[in-house]
Amino acid sequence: MRIQLSFLFSFILLSISVFGQEGVIKGRVYNGINNEPIPFANIVIEGTTTGVSSDLDGNYELTGLENKLVNLQVTAVGFKPTSIYEIQVFANKVVITDIALEESVVELEAAEVTATPFSKKEESPVSMRTIGVSEIERNPGGNRDISRVIQSLPGVASSPSFRNDIIIRGGAPNENRFYLDGIEVPNINHFATQGSSGGPVGMINVNFIREVDFYSGAFPANRGNAMSSVFEFKQKDGNSEKLITNITLGSSDLGITLDGPIGKKSTFIFSARRSYLQFLFKALQLPFLPIYNDAQFKYKMKLDQKNQITVVGLGALDDFELNPDANDGITDPDRLERNQYILGNVPENSQWNYTVGANYQHFGTKSFQNIVISRNHLKNIARKYVNNDSGSEDNLLYDYSSQEIENKLRLENTIRDKGYKINYGAGYEYVTYTNSTFNNIATPNGVLVVDFSSRLNLGKYSAFGQVSKTMLKERLVLSLGVRTDFSDYSEDMINPIEQLSPRFSAAYTFAPRWSLNFNVGRYYQLPSYTVLGYRDDTGALANKDNEVTYIQVDHLVAGLEYGLGRNAKVTLEGFYKQYDNYPFLLRDSVSLANLGADFGVIGNSPTVPISQGRSYGVEFLAQQKLKKGFYGIIAYTFVISEFQDKNGEYVPSSWDNGNLVTLTMGKKFKRNWELGVKWRYLGGAPFTPFNEEASSLKSNWDVAGQGLLDFNRLNTERNSVLHQLDFRIDKRYFFDKWSLNVYLDVQNAYNFQAETAPFLTVVRDDAGNAIEDPSNPDAYLTKIVKDQSGNVLPSIGLIIEF
Repeated sequence: MRIQLSFLFSFILLSISVFGQEGVIKGRVYNGINNEPIPFANIVIEGTTTGVSSDLDGNYELTGLENKLVNLQVTAVGFKPTSIYEIQVFANKVVITDIALEESVVELEAAEVTATPFSKKEESPVSMRTIGVSEIERNPGGNRDISRVIQSLPGVASSPSFRNDIIIRGGAPNENRFYLDGIEVPNINHFATQGSSGGPVGMINVNFIREVDFYSGAFPANRGNAMSSVFEFKQKDGNSEKLITNITLGSSDLGITLDGPIGKKSTFIFSARRSYLQFLFKALQLPFLPIYNDAQFKYKMKLDQKNQITVVGLGALDDFELNPDANDGITDPDRLERNQYILGNVPENSQWNYTVGANYQHFGTKSFQNIVISRNHLKNIARKYVNNDSGSEDNLLYDYSSQEIENKLRLENTIRDKGYKINYGAGYEYVTYTNSTFNNIATPNGVLVVDFSSRLNLGKYSAFGQVSKTMLKERLVLSLGVRTDFSDYSEDMINPIEQLSPRFSAAYTFAPRWSLNFNVGRYYQLPSYTVLGYRDDTGALANKDNEVTYIQVDHLVAGLEYGLGRNAKVTLEGFYKQYDNYPFLLRDSVSLANLGADFGVIGNSPTVPISQGRSYGVEFLAQQKLKKGFYGIIAYTFVISEFQDKNGEYVPSSWDNGNLVTLTMGKKFKRNWELGVKWRYLGGAPFTPFNEEASSLKSNWDVAGQGLLDFNRLNTERNSVLHQLDFRIDKRYFFDKWSLNVYLDVQNAYNFQAETAPFLTVVRDDAGNAIEDPSNPDAYLTKIVKDQSGNVLPSIGLIIEF
């Protein structure tokens, strides 16, 4: 290993001769609403006099370019100017960049024609950010994982562990929705928590991504079933010139991406990735061995100028195995104790999932229509045995098998005319959910055995419409939308009027660089299938009888924005969210909103829709896009998140982090060197202490292998604050027919140790056996062990493209 690292660093620092080839950017400029070409558009590289005009077919070509990141500024008579940021020029391939422009309803003076990288959509003038692919690739500590990159933005918190849970403005991780080229993807992480989201490793390959639109509020009406955020991942098209191969070798996995044409009218991108993290974990004698694999593809065919079809797919295969030999030869008592604790309560897990879908798009004169069909399927299996001895079924403590299958159809029509933008449509989903559960559950009242099988089929329906209008020479934008979601799960859910969700947005530019932005809206989300499909001892759908219904949240957001020239802006936003009808778990007497940032399954228990909550706060963002080699983000959020306990009193939720600070900056140097630095501060989140008396009972410990939480003291204690420094160094080499990117990505560079929620364990003798409590023969001696999170995590990687 030492020899390999020495070789790698020597390779980075070695001065080598690189061929001085010149790059090419080419593409097509077109009207985004009808796909008609835009002739005589001006395409200029920012900060230079290098530029061209598009021809009669909208085509353009920039040649003789250096191997570096460039920004394009695009203007055309009758259209709003736009900027395309951070396009990487390569000597070994032509970079295809098609540019869609939006018609302008007013004739702009020449001095007013300025393009900005900060897009603002009519229906979402607040709480929407756009993230470019270069920002994802170079994000310090992100390791090319989109879920981690999002943590740099205001309003976003994360758990202090190594999971990718995305916590937006005090909302639970299961309140987020993800779309890939308009096709919903239920999960974007490996080892996901069923009924929630998150996981330690992202599934989406950044090589596919063109940009990401992130909505933390002001959701457009055509996107439903979300309460905290919506992510729109926009993928690039395959290279239409030639086949490109990209090989990525990281610290935990190996991936390959193929990108190229299929005939004259279609292109494809395909990738596959395989982890080898399990070998490292075994060598380090860790108690668990994660194994993950994923694949992704995109196929696009342009039938003609007015019709095109896009097919996408994303899938993963994950196995989470225990390492029974983790303690062999270990003498450190703290490490022995921690490994024994994990081996005693964590089940082995096997999970796979996929999403595949097609988006057919037809362009009219002033409109376009989308027909979107898709299917996604999740299978989740977990088992746990006494002492991890699977030799006898009598040792079985937990046996879980579940599937979620969704078949979806959505029809949309979008019109732009005379300053109006109109979008409307409808959707239908047919869902199959199965669940087979055998579980011994330790409770303060004794061990509860849950044993049931469930199969649930249901239909989900939606209809939506939104009208936006620009006026006062585009200084005022108003948007009014409405949506309804309903389901045949129960009589309470089938009425579309009950889930009617109106929303209204306004944006007013009251000075050349100043604007006021506002949104108010009501949104609904269907409870997880683990809640809907739970059955009681009689075989009935217990939560249907308990009148579980759609969860409701009302949003109010207002903000002020100031543009600092062409490449920078400052925003200040205040937000308030009020929750109603949240599922309340009867077994634990706690809101479902307080669960989710852990592995396993949540919601698989009896619930009632009585929980209420609220979150509110303020966000500040100062952002500098890449200019003269420098970029930076200053993000600050103060958030309060509270949900009612079993007594109806508001108490801090598990997502009540208080202060969130992120400082991100970077600099591109000569000879294709780049340095990025990120510092994060995360306020300590609350946690619930243990019921030590109930936890110590032999009957409970032998089943659970961990402490039982005392929900009578819900979230009465807090983790310590977390802060850490991440940095990333990149060096690119451009050769005649290939390129190489070598990077070093380091998380938690100064090795900060955050004190997290402690764990409860039994006291053991030298042989590892639990010691009986001398004062109670029915109990073990227990102790509380402090826990910490935080290690220096270096990642060294190579990206080869040819």
